[in-house]
Amino acid sequence: MDFSISEEQRALVDSVRKVCQKEFAPRAIKYLDGTWPAENMKTLAEIGVLGMAVPPEYGGSGLGILDTVLVLEEIGKVCYVTAMAVLGEVGTQTRIISTYAPESIKRKILPRVATGEAILAICMTEPDAGTDVPNYKTNTVIKGDKIIVNGRKTLISRADIAEMFVVFTRVNGVAGAPGIGCVLIPGGTKGLVAEAKYHTMGGEFLSEVQFNDIELPLENLVITDNGLKKLMSAFNTQRCLNPSICLGLAEGAMEEAVKYLRDRRAFGKAIGDFQGMRWKAADMYIQIEAARGLLYRAAVSGKQFPDPTLAAMAKIYTNEMSIRVTSEAIQVHGGYGFTDEYPVSRFFRGTRYGSLGGGTSETLRNFVGRKVVEDMDLASGLFGMNMF
Repeated sequence: MDFSISEEQRALVDSVRKVCQKEFAPRAIKYLDGTWPAENMKTLAEIGVLGMAVPPEYGGSGLGILDTVLVLEEIGKVCYVTAMAVLGEVGTQTRIISTYAPESIKRKILPRVATGEAILAICMTEPDAGTDVPNYKTNTVIKGDKIIVNGRKTLISRADIAEMFVVFTRVNGVAGAPGIGCVLIPGGTKGLVAEAKYHTMGGEFLSEVQFNDIELPLENLVITDNGLKKLMSAFNTQRCLNPSICLGLAEGAMEEAVKYLRDRRAFGKAIGDFQGMRWKAADMYIQIEAARGLLYRAAVSGKQFPDPTLAAMAKIYTNEMSIRVTSEAIQVHGGYGFTDEYPVSRFFRGTRYGSLGGGTSETLRNFVGRKVVEDMDLASGLFGMNMF
């Protein structure tokens, strides 16, 4: 399995890094109040970032998951809010549309995603069900060549500006996992009500979205048969992209910590000269590189979507690593690390989303643990799990 970085990928990362360091980093603090990073998104659209998940025939570049991981990682090093905004355009929602939507919808929405004109929102979590997808109550009823959608979703990003909502829904009231499908609802549709209710510690606003007798053409119901399996396969992409932001946050925190170790002086010398501080730097670096290897490996697994077990393991480890590393970076900074003016505090706040969104660490641990207990052949051991 080869996940070495090509020259083309390095060039892509370098172009993104230059923009991030020069333009995004100085203004990152202003997005803590929930302001949409419009100027950053415009710049990223101009250099092709927002079209990474859009196939070339619709105006994008159709890059792979590893390319997307590398870019989100770089953005995460300077601005969590911008990285999350980009995730909405290069993640699961775009890939569901490009894989399962009819041609008419693809041609209408995907070119606008690539140029940054169309913002997408994915609607999964409900007031009474988050990762418990088979118990979703939002329901879509098929009536001839029309569908009627009713339900409620919560903790939804970008709901106030989204041009298209990618909604996990029950179909015709069929109970449990067999009844789960996906419907595409254009923003501004009659019966769609979005209300911003929550301001996250990372800086975003999240909304509650209601679907009240929304009537749409049947073609907007893009997944029905075996819907949950298809949706969760696509969602494994998110389980690589979510931790790529956390990896970037951890790297950004460590880079800030190294600067501080070099510049801050105590007892007549740089604090980086003290053994205890060097050990902190070593531990941060080791954890970051361990997470990187696991995440990159997951990103190149599978032909269309990542291997679910590798994606789950990468997400668990990288998310939790980022909390440890950003917390340690705050400790390195002392009291300054506790202030908004020093970016390490913002990095730490951003990392707390990782282990919550896209499948909690607890849910994913249960999934990985079940696979190990049930599938491992003791004769061949872990090597026989065929993860290489």
